[in-house]
Amino acid sequence: MRTGLLIFAVIALAAAPARADWQAVERVEPYAISGQSGIALYRSIGENGPKVGIGRVVAYTTFDLKWSRDYREEAGACRLAAARPHLIFIYKLPKPSGPLPAATKRSWDTFIDGIAAHERVHGEIIVDMVKKIEAFSVGLAVANDPGCRKVRQVLKKRLVQLSQEQRARSREFDRVEMSEGGNVHRLILGLVNGG
Repeated sequence: MRTGLLIFAVIALAAAPARADWQAVERVEPYAISGQSGIALYRSIGENGPKVGIGRVVAYTTFDLKWSRDYREEAGACRLAAARPHLIFIYKLPKPSGPLPAATKRSWDTFIDGIAAHERVHGEIIVDMVKKIEAFSVGLAVANDPGCRKVRQVLKKRLVQLSQEQRARSREFDRVEMSEGGNVHRLILGLVNGG
């Protein structure tokens, strides 16, 4: 239910101190579905949901991550003095194109609230990754590194590891949530059977 768009940009800043006061920006991008019953809405999700991998999904979370970094050469070494993330989450969620009957609306509201909460957990996993990147980055130094090339390679290697860890955590979360009896499975059954 989630894909990651990971973009790293390096921007040299003039003497920015290391900071941990950044905020992620969240954006919801709804896609239109139609129907007057829970089953009709779920069928419409199957027909109109975003394509991720080989099929369509109910919802997904993606993100755009860029960095402002301050690399400093000091006595032949290079030190990463500051790293500030700029993180945007994009949650793709279904939205009925018209009003719903009262019973269907109740089922829908429970369903979409649960799906949105599920996607926010993916966001929390991403934030955790970003915090780990930030903690590793700030103060990272490599000796004998004029031009700051070696320090970037050390950083890149760790970024790949942390990105793979984040993806594995998200996949495991989805596996549990979407398994039979899992939270997402129950939400879908509630929508299909409840309205």
